[in-house]
Amino acid sequence: MYKRQYLDNSSTTKPYDEVLNVYEQTSSRYFGNPSSLHRYGAETEQLLQAAKNQIKRSLGLKKYDIVFTSGATEANNAALKGAALSKIKTGKHIIATSIEHPSVTESLEQLKELFGFDITYLSVNEDGFVSIEDLKAAIRPDTVLVSMMHVNNEVGSVQPIEAAGEVLKEHSNILFHVDYVQGIYKVPLAIEKAGIDLCSISGHKFHGLKGTGALIVKEGTRLIPLITGGSQQKGIRAGTEHTAGAVSLAKAINLASADFDTRLDTMTAAKELFMKRLSEIEGVVINTPQMNCAPHIINFSVPGIKAEVLLHMLEEQDIFVSTTSACSAKEHKPSKVLLEMGKGEQIAGSSIRISLNYSQTSDVAEPFMNALRPGIKKLREMMR
Repeated sequence: MYKRQYLDNSSTTKPYDEVLNVYEQTSSRYFGNPSSLHRYGAETEQLLQAAKNQIKRSLGLKKYDIVFTSGATEANNAALKGAALSKIKTGKHIIATSIEHPSVTESLEQLKELFGFDITYLSVNEDGFVSIEDLKAAIRPDTVLVSMMHVNNEVGSVQPIEAAGEVLKEHSNILFHVDYVQGIYKVPLAIEKAGIDLCSISGHKFHGLKGTGALIVKEGTRLIPLITGGSQQKGIRAGTEHTAGAVSLAKAINLASADFDTRLDTMTAAKELFMKRLSEIEGVVINTPQMNCAPHIINFSVPGIKAEVLLHMLEEQDIFVSTTSACSAKEHKPSKVLLEMGKGEQIAGSSIRISLNYSQTSDVAEPFMNALRPGIKKLREMMR
């Protein structure tokens, strides 16, 4: 039996102890309603504002506001539906990529079905990248919104966000939304410089808590709120703010930003060793691109062996990985991302994703390979 290895950090990360502690302390001490006029309310409101300021400082944001949400799924929904509906009298055309997270694609399809929006999905090449020329060609007079994932959650390809932002700066009527969930504190992104209007993040992807997240909103951006019933968070998201969640999110961001360069080097070295060792195994196909890729994601396939079978074989050795996005894994369908990359049904149906965290070094690669190699051999023998 090997030492337990959790290699599914793109699905969720283990919270920092400090994040858990600050959540408990905030819940106990600052339990007042931030909208209340008495001292308990004022103290809680001040703490909430301090959390916003901490996030803005850490991410280098000046002309932006922070809207706390229950996570990136809500943030994506709020951004896309709120922006599209605010622009509905101007135009009803939206551009996105073909490899977005379901919280993006399903929001767009709902806008199409219920409100008649026209959605253009930009295709990707065999490495999972969109073309800026395709983006330019897709823009129409009635285009009101572009949504582009920063880092793909399955293969790790990093989209040309800055270049896309430069294109969109020439079209002031088009809002630019970025799903930054897998990129934050993995791949640097200058949000303001890139001209991003709306940006989604989720705490549990960088050792924060599930149920915490934020929508970063550029000043002056108008959104139709999805949740109404109060004036909280400038009317964008009604309801009493989750103060402890907001403070814990700010704490996680503060911790994740500390010594970032050193952690990035460590993670990159571990990924490179995984890629090297996987390339040495006969029959393994590496789906993660060699260049312009996140440092924590490695995606590979073993054609002929179903992904779920390989996953459970590794689980028997106390090694935990994933197949497709965790939000889609239980559907037991081939990876839509890999199909869009032209990999074919066999590769898309046998893909495994390894995803690392900040504390994991190159030492995690060899135990994984020592379980994978004989596991593949055994499964192939059983299939003869």
